Amino acid sequence: MSNLSPEWQAMAKLVSQFYAKADAEPFREPVDWQSLGLFDYPQVIKKPMDLGLVKKKVNESKYKSIHDAADDVRLIWKNCMTYNADGSDFYNLAQTMAKKFEEKFEKLCAQNDVGGYSLEGSNVDEPTIEDKRAFAKCLYKITKEELGKVITDLENKCPKALIKNSAEDEVEINVDNISPMAFREVVDYVNSCGAMG
Repeated sequence: MSNLSPEWQAMAKLVSQFYAKADAEPFREPVDWQSLGLFDYPQVIKKPMDLGLVKKKVNESKYKSIHDAADDVRLIWKNCMTYNADGSDFYNLAQTMAKKFEEKFEKLCAQNDVGGYSLEGSNVDEPTIEDKRAFAKCLYKITKEELGKVITDLENKCPKALIKNSAEDEVEINVDNISPMAFREVVDYVNSCGAMG
């Protein structure tokens, strides 16, 4: 469909820009795990995603909202970082792409007056002090692996919420610096771990 609304035109352009980047070559097509000999890929990555598919779905108006499209783009970086070792070239590339994408997507939402959450046109409320305290307490109840996922998510979506102490190789989460949208997403994840129940 060519009669896309301004926000969808902007989203289509954004996906195309990332698709055209020289660094994006590994993310343009589905991972050909068979010819690459990566036979554990289907076991590790449950929902493969690539920029070519997102581009096609955007152009064919298959998404309900631009946030759904953004989630699929995030899945591309997440899959790459899940499968490849931390610190590897592919991992670092996906991390860089993820940060660039979040910056551009945030601008796109602001320019097109799009709400900050997946429900069309509605904004995410600022979390209350009680919400933040409850979330902070729950971080002590989840496993190291689950906490690692929260930190990875925040690193991609809201890097300013992390305080890194490179000398001691530690990371602190500053709850006050988490954006409302990222807060909602990490809280949903922690809920799914059963820690807030």
